Amino acid sequence: MRKTFAIIGLGRFGGSVCRTLIESDQEVLAIDNDEDRVNEYMNIATHAVVANAQDEITLRSLGLRNFDHVIIAIGEDIQASILVTLMAKEMGVPRITAKAQNEYHARVLEKIGADVVVHPERDMGIRLAHKLTSKNILDFIELSEDYTLAEVVMTNRAFFDRTIGEINFRQNFNLTIVAIRRGKKKLIVSPAADERILEDDVLLVVGTNEDVELFDNSME
Repeated sequence: MRKTFAIIGLGRFGGSVCRTLIESDQEVLAIDNDEDRVNEYMNIATHAVVANAQDEITLRSLGLRNFDHVIIAIGEDIQASILVTLMAKEMGVPRITAKAQNEYHARVLEKIGADVVVHPERDMGIRLAHKLTSKNILDFIELSEDYTLAEVVMTNRAFFDRTIGEINFRQNFNLTIVAIRRGKKKLIVSPAADERILEDDVLLVVGTNEDVELFDNSME
């Protein structure tokens, strides 16, 4: 289903979100006060405009309240980020995602009504650290402070050619297998209990940080 998005701020984060949404065939309005950045996305976004997002009249004239989702990706200017988030909320935007520079910034964004607050630099650092310190975790995404989605490559022979049911996976590891990636092309979504685990399968699992770590350790 096609949705409408407005992205305010076309730095590395906002630009990346814009490109990905367009590739997913979504409608995107890209907004920035830098003319060179806007020109870069003129032929990428559905619409791209040079505008001062801190001006409420300008945002209303762009019909911000009519978009399904507004992403506030303003870079270093924390004051501008907070002001634009507040105005978008007061206009009745259904869903707001805002980029935070630090934890204090994030708390303010949450308090004034941002539905989702993201920390791109922090989250990338966490993912990189997990990749560097684990032999088997290929990727790691924090879903909350306590829960994680992780890709774990199967290297323990005790699991090979056994079904998920035979291993009693959920009971023994307190994890849910979301999918199994087998080779470069095959993806088994919501695998059944009779699905066999093969050598070098990659399991996408969801669970607490502690349980994911214990499962990763079981691969040794």
